[in-house]
Amino acid sequence: MRNKLKCVVVDDEPMAREIIESYIAKTPYLELIKSCKNASEAILFQQENTVDLFFLDINMPEITGLSLAKIINQKAKIIFTTAYREYAIDGFNLNVVDYLLKPISFDRFLVAVQKVSSSEITENNADFMFVRADRKMVKIDFDAILYIESLSDYVKIFTSEKTVITRETITNLEEKLPAKLFLRIHRSYIVSLNNISSYTNEFIEVHQKALPISRSYKESVLQKLAEV
Repeated sequence: MRNKLKCVVVDDEPMAREIIESYIAKTPYLELIKSCKNASEAILFQQENTVDLFFLDINMPEITGLSLAKIINQKAKIIFTTAYREYAIDGFNLNVVDYLLKPISFDRFLVAVQKVSSSEITENNADFMFVRADRKMVKIDFDAILYIESLSDYVKIFTSEKTVITRETITNLEEKLPAKLFLRIHRSYIVSLNNISSYTNEFIEVHQKALPISRSYKESVLQKLAEV
């Protein structure tokens, strides 16, 4: 089971820190381990502690967020938070995860942290993922998924207990799933290998639902099923 991402907030404005702190508290896979009012405080903290994700304000006195981003541990991910749009190019040149422009909404915050969580899920071999649905992050256990259906910019995740609809592309979602457990059979369908009850050259049956195998996926699908 994957650990929470350890987060540090760095901002010289108390209200700005409080907003990000509250968003972290609402997000199940994030943990706030330090809130810093300046870059110097953050530098000292990260020298003795492991940090997975920094939320950095850019326009701070003495040491700016841009300067801090060049100093901190390169393994840590960075999301910039600022009221100044003109810093965006400098921020992205530092290869940060995202750049959030104040005032920051919770929805926009979730979009940014999902970019971090997707890679962390893969690296830590987790047995679940979180997806955004109904303005919250919903935990989906991999072994509960039956199949996934794409509906343009939305995806339906059918599980043994419920159906979750999330605003996501099926290709992005496929990257979060372990390849040993799931199989893309069509541009609109991904199936759980453990829940396949039968198959032909044209269809795969999952819990009495016949899902089509597209022509472009047929060769790879049939080869994979023959190896199972």
